Amino acid sequence: MNVRYDVRHARVTWRLSTGVPAAQVAQWAGHSVEVLQRIHHRCTAGYDEVWIERMDRAREDDQ
Repeated sequence: MNVRYDVRHARVTWRLSTGVPAAQVAQWAGHSVEVLQRIHHRCTAGYDEVWIERMDRAREDDQ
């Protein structure tokens, strides 16, 4: 068991699941967005409603 890797993976997963943009998470993690999404794609699965709600709110704030 590699505790450092597990903690790093958990931090990346947490950031993605709370809505931090993938580009920012990838930069922090030190790899590309493509690699990030390939490894952590399950973190953002099922969040369509969350993203739609956030986009709707942002659009309303702009009006």
